[in-house]
Amino acid sequence: MSDHAPPPDSGPRLTRRHLLGSAGAAGLALGAVGGAVGYAAAPDGHGAGSGDTDGAERLASVGAQRVMFHGKHQPGITTPLQAHCHLVAFDLVADASRKEATALLRRWSAAAERLMAGEPVDAGGHDTGIALDAGPSSLSVTIGFGHRFFRRTGLERHRPAALDPLPNFSSDRLDPARSNGDLWIQIGANDAPVAFHALRALQKSAAGTARVRWQMTGFTRSPGATTRPMTPRNLMGQLDGTNNPAPSDPDFAQRIFVPPDGEPAWMAGGSYAVVRRIRMLLDDWEKLSVAEQERVIGRRKSNGAPLTGGDEHTEMKLDATGPDGRPVIPLNAHARITRPDQNGGATLLRRSFSFHDGFTADGTPDAGLLFIAWQADPLRGFVPVQRKLDRGDALSPFIRHEASGLFAVPPAPGRGEYVGQRLLES
Repeated sequence: MSDHAPPPDSGPRLTRRHLLGSAGAAGLALGAVGGAVGYAAAPDGHGAGSGDTDGAERLASVGAQRVMFHGKHQPGITTPLQAHCHLVAFDLVADASRKEATALLRRWSAAAERLMAGEPVDAGGHDTGIALDAGPSSLSVTIGFGHRFFRRTGLERHRPAALDPLPNFSSDRLDPARSNGDLWIQIGANDAPVAFHALRALQKSAAGTARVRWQMTGFTRSPGATTRPMTPRNLMGQLDGTNNPAPSDPDFAQRIFVPPDGEPAWMAGGSYAVVRRIRMLLDDWEKLSVAEQERVIGRRKSNGAPLTGGDEHTEMKLDATGPDGRPVIPLNAHARITRPDQNGGATLLRRSFSFHDGFTADGTPDAGLLFIAWQADPLRGFVPVQRKLDRGDALSPFIRHEASGLFAVPPAPGRGEYVGQRLLES
């Protein structure tokens, strides 16, 4: 991969329109830590700098990676974490009904398929050109339904019981204007303009049917920023997601996805996303010594190893005590409390991004975590874990839950179908 842009006369560049003729070509599967679904190189699996009969240069590997729109599950769940994300919720306009919602899901699905293939999208008259010279850049678009969507579309009898509103937690400081929503979209990409291009195209496609309720932008490390694949760090400097279940786990699918015989039938193969904007009180956190921070979390800050020794993935010795007779890993340590075996086996697939939305008048950073947790049933996943945290997590004084949402994310559509078709045509 060249460190410099080619000179102006070096020949045509590969643009999103160059991808049109070859988006369906077979791709090179690329493995990635933390994801069950691999990326495919677009357009045809050649590496960066490979020759081309029309003289066009090939995209670098980051730009060429493509996530598939069709499959068993929607993209953006087991897809490897991208560097940039947008989360956006919409409310249907007053006179929108099931018919208008169906048309919108058709438009969104068609646009998402093209965007993820690196193709231009006609949204409101023409493609905006924001990502004109980029490839797919691992773009994923995930679409879900909020609790009120079913009443607005006359589909209340098809609303999942698992979509009942989350209970109130004593530590919540939720802003209703930035919570919930009729429809929800998660956008991820390894190139910021590609992510924004998708956001803009989908927002324009909603005109006249749904309006934006709230939107949040997040980020994490870019691919290749570390010497080896690593669990990402959050803005507290901690490794975030160490205990994530792996797709290779024998019970992964049953914990994260609704089973084939699950209820309602239209959600079989789908999942539920709990979305929370968690403000980190960084000024208070950064006053702690590293040793104090480690006791709050229960892990070493340097490598994520439990305080009882080993490396990031070494099993915690919860019964270990120090010379003073106290547990080496404090009873209220965040890593202890969130363990599945401390919560009746409750399992979450965390897929979170950091955010920074500026500073307050006194210089306090408005920053933290866009927490996204996937599970087959939030009443057996997120709720018991959050209740346990609510009763005495050592991390609680340093964070604030400011927004929340719960969304039913149906399975991926088949070819020629749209997201939610089994629900909307039931």
